Amino acid sequence: MPTDPPDDDLREERQRIGRSIRNARMDGNLTQEQVFLAIPLNRAYYQQIESGVANPSLNTLLRIARVVGVRVADLLSG
Repeated sequence: MPTDPPDDDLREERQRIGRSIRNARMDGNLTQEQVFLAIPLNRAYYQQIESGVANPSLNTLLRIARVVGVRVADLLSG
């Protein structure tokens, strides 16, 4: 019977996605403030997403991808 991976594995994946978001944002010469205001999101929550602490919904990831100008698949595969 399959089991969920340990939270440490999930945290590593969230951190990788957060790095992809940060890299896409910086490639677009956007500040965190420009992104979280455009979505809109709370500043602290957006920072937690980029650092891999938060567990954003698919809708949030889609909105972030739209604002930073990439496909959500690019954020997930980064």
